[in-house]
Amino acid sequence: MESCDTNTLAYNSSSSLPVTPQVVLSPCAACKILRRRCAEKCVLAPYFPPTEPAKFIIAHRVFGASNIIKFLQELQESERADAVSSMVYEASARIRDPIYGCAGTICHLQNQVNELEAQLAKAQAEIVNMQVQQTNLMSLICTEAAQSPQELSPQQSVDNFSEDNTMLLWEPLWA
Repeated sequence: MESCDTNTLAYNSSSSLPVTPQVVLSPCAACKILRRRCAEKCVLAPYFPPTEPAKFIIAHRVFGASNIIKFLQELQESERADAVSSMVYEASARIRDPIYGCAGTICHLQNQVNELEAQLAKAQAEIVNMQVQQTNLMSLICTEAAQSPQELSPQQSVDNFSEDNTMLLWEPLWA
């Protein structure tokens, strides 16, 4: 299968009359790199277009061309695109990290998720703590307002509290 067909008109140098159109076929990236003729039913052509040679180079470096071809031939055509995408991803991960490959990337991402979940739990606990402190503060303000016969402004109510009460309100739940 050819991935790129271009029609060009060839002109005779002695006259300006067009000659029969020639079809210029561009082989797939895999066939270009392997320096072979790209057959009409090339298994690699749909997945390694001539515009993306790096994609095949990466997969070829890790898996080898014959293994890629064998693997693709064993799969149904509907599964091949995903398989090529996975091979290219695994190969690029293996080149970046020759020891762990994709497993190293997955482990790193799982560690990030765990750290972010811990940060989220801490932030949620701080929110709950602040809500409790706000509730306590509001109840103290209401209690103070109910005990005093005159009406105090909120600032006066806060000023009437002792420093010990204020410190108790703002202590974290965990230490």
